This record gives sequence, structure tokens and C-alpha cells, in this order.
Amino acid sequence: MAAQNNAPLPDGLEIAGYRIVKKIASGGFSIVYLAYDEDGNAVAIKEYLPSSLALREPGELVPTIAAENLPIFRIGLKCFFEEGRALARIAHPNVVSVLNFFRANDTVYMVMAYESGRSLQEHILRRRDKGERPIVSERFIRKMFSHVMMGLREVHTNKLLHLDLKPANIYLRVDGTPILLDFGAARQTLKTDQPKLYPMYTPGFAPPELYEKNGNLGPWTDIYSIGASMFACMVGAPPQPADQRKVSDKMEGHLRKLEGIYSSELLDVIRWTLKLDPLERPQSVFALQKALREPVQEKKGGETLQNLSRKVRGLFSRFGKDRDPLNTIQDTTQYQ
Repeated sequence: MAAQNNAPLPDGLEIAGYRIVKKIASGGFSIVYLAYDEDGNAVAIKEYLPSSLALREPGELVPTIAAENLPIFRIGLKCFFEEGRALARIAHPNVVSVLNFFRANDTVYMVMAYESGRSLQEHILRRRDKGERPIVSERFIRKMFSHVMMGLREVHTNKLLHLDLKPANIYLRVDGTPILLDFGAARQTLKTDQPKLYPMYTPGFAPPELYEKNGNLGPWTDIYSIGASMFACMVGAPPQPADQRKVSDKMEGHLRKLEGIYSSELLDVIRWTLKLDPLERPQSVFALQKALREPVQEKKGGETLQNLSRKVRGLFSRFGKDRDPLNTIQDTTQYQ
């Protein structure tokens, strides 16, 4: 069944004690609404509604699902529900807060705390399009991703993987602190006694094992995506997709262009996270946290500001939108 546009729930609808205000985002698997609870608190409600499996016409509440799609729809629904239960057990300032989840209209809903801010992707694109050089400073990268990794470490401690980490799924509050969003791909747990459900992935941010039917998934899988997201902060574009890297790896050349703009220590951390062989990457978030906290060594006879500025201008001209196929970050919305 081809993907189709599902009609959102009508504005003003009362459902399970929440009043729908409006749709704020939609994707291939879900629709997200701004809503208010009975106490007047703003929440985000995520509705499981895969557009390739179910169709809801305008004015309807219950989607139509073809008989041949029911088995996989129900598997996804169960995983969505289990994901909500798992995330509801996690109370961490850098992980989206799941307040409730419920069944209605033959599907499942996840209620999350509503946060004001914007995605890291939007932050990158705005700075890139304004001509900021560098797009994101090393200090910002180190500080922000240290918080991201604290949240991710808590996720892994709860036997859950994210599997779709990217700037679009890292949300920056107004105060700049990040939140991990969209665990829609987190259908593979760290438990080995359960059948695997293979997640969708985002080229550039996904490691090679996500392309494989029987790929060995673990904390190292999310760690690759952390490195890819740090790289995207630097150049305003995702890395070369992993399947292309296995044929002709160009990442080392791209990283060398960043020398002198970012410290060798930070670039080496990114090299480590982006190893194609999972066994050559950090095996835990703790190991990566330790590496990212390593002090930056001052270079003897440091470069002048003029030389550094010249390097920055040269780098970003080489990463220009019309010249480099890596520049493929696409706009998405929060919670999707």
C-alpha cells in the first residue's frame, strides 16, 4: 500500500481527558497534536497512524486498514505502545517526558510534555543560511552533545536503543538544553530473546549495520549517529551515507578540511564514532563521554585570526550547497 495523507483528528476534539488544539507535525508513522489536559497544561500527543498501512478520511476518527495490512499494523501498534511504556519509566531532563499513553480509535496515543524551542536541525540550517562561520562552535558541540549523551546513556540503561538519532530528533529548549525526541525507530531492544523489528533509517546518520537484515545493533549503533550529528553541526550537511562509504569512503577527506577550524581531539572523536566496523567504535556512551571531556591541547604558535578566518571561508565554499552532494539535510518538525 502506497503512503497516503491521513486526515488529522479535528481541532477541539475531546479524547481521554485531552482537548486537541491543532496538528503540529506529521510523518510516515504518526501525527502529533498540540493539546491541553484537564488542568490546562499544554501537551504533545503522538498518534500511531502509519500512512502506508492505514487511511483515515476527513471527518472520521477510526482509520481504515486493509485486511492484508492488519498483521504488520498490529505489530507496529504493539511496539509503539511498548515504546511509550518504556519511555514513561525514564525520567531524565534530556529525554522527552512521556506522561501517559492510551488506546482509542483502534490505535494508540502517546502523551508527552510540550516544550518550546526548536530542533538542532533548524538551528544548524538557520545559522548556515545566515552565513555564520563556523556554523556551530566547538564549545557548543561539546556542551550540547555532553547533555545528549547523558540522556542517551539513560535510554541505554533502560535496555532501549534510539536508532534514528539525527539533528531533527534533538530538540533545543529555549535555554539551549537538548532533549532526545522521536523514538519511533526504537523498536529494537537490547533483549536478545525477542524477534527483531528492523527500523527505518536516515541515510548519512545511519551506520552500516542498520542497512543489514541481521545487523548487530547495540549502543555502538546510536554512537555512530552521534558522530554523524556532530559532523552535521560542523558543515551543515550529513556525512556520506554508510552504504556509499563502503564502496568509496570520502569521509577522511571531509574531516581533513575541518582541521584548524575544530580541534584535532574533537575530529578524532568523530573519526572514532564513524568507524564502519561497529567493533572499532566506542562500545558504550560512557566511553564516548570520557573522550569528549578530554581537554583540548593548545597548539604551539597558534594560528592568527586572519589565517583561521581564511580557512573557514575556504572550507565552507567547498561545502557550498550547489557543489557538495552531502548538503541534503531536509526540514522536519519536532516530535517526528
